[in-house]
Amino acid sequence: MQLGFVSAILPDLSLEEVAAFAAATGYGCVELMCWPRGKAERRYAGVTHVDVVNFTRSQADSVKSVMAQHKVAISGLGYYPNPLAPDAVEAQTYVEHIKQAILAAELLGVGVVNTFVGRDWTKSLADNWPRFLATWKPLIQFAEDHGVKIGIENCPMLFTGDEWPGGKNLARSPAIWRRMFEDIPSAHFGLNYDPSHLIWQQMDYLAPMREFKDRLFHIHAKDARLDRHKLDQVGILAFPNEYHTPKLPGMGDVNWGQFFSVLTDVGYRGPVCVEVEDRAFEGDFSARKASLIQSHAYLRQFVASDW
Repeated sequence: MQLGFVSAILPDLSLEEVAAFAAATGYGCVELMCWPRGKAERRYAGVTHVDVVNFTRSQADSVKSVMAQHKVAISGLGYYPNPLAPDAVEAQTYVEHIKQAILAAELLGVGVVNTFVGRDWTKSLADNWPRFLATWKPLIQFAEDHGVKIGIENCPMLFTGDEWPGGKNLARSPAIWRRMFEDIPSAHFGLNYDPSHLIWQQMDYLAPMREFKDRLFHIHAKDARLDRHKLDQVGILAFPNEYHTPKLPGMGDVNWGQFFSVLTDVGYRGPVCVEVEDRAFEGDFSARKASLIQSHAYLRQFVASDW
């Protein structure tokens, strides 16, 4: 396994500075963000460490040279929009950028692009399904044609009023993943698995790793604390941010010893990347760097070396 981190938490740094920091801290890989350049629409979005628009072989060689110089691998390219957004033009813009990320991953020799399947949050699961198939069948075929796997993060994207009532990502639960993989059975379609999103949904986060072991393409190491005293006041129908808090690994409710025990049992040998969304470590740049140093120190007890 390789310990890494998601580069979204270091928007201040260039690609070379990200790679240098990863190497100095002991990380073996980084998931590099490749959002289109421009203003971010939400927290952790809009970060561009690899600009995949019209990406060339020369640019790929330059990126690979930077990473090789610091002996840090690219775990995957990350871009997390809503390709099933209600506005068809907006959604197609996201789809086209996912394709650009796939082409860039091919040139870089990176095996995975991580993203969301998206959702029209104003419609039911059933009403979203035909559009999901129409969008994702050709996208997965495109990825397969270029030798790239798609890792879908299992975040419901239901935290704020503008995401109510359905959330902006269909792929939130094992029941839905099962149906997704039955309808699109490609071996290039899988998960960027994050246990924290199951914590606040009050679901088992270990069992899915066994059932979907062949679909685990990438792992996000993020923790979450379910605040029972808050939940008792607002109930499960409240927005999740009212009763749960994203935390660094080891500071929430994920049992990381059990997590890595199952992960090794199912034969996973890929990247495990820290995703920092802990507001307690967002005060300034030094705090964000400290969050990655602390997370590495904690997780290294479960991954003694890259193997």
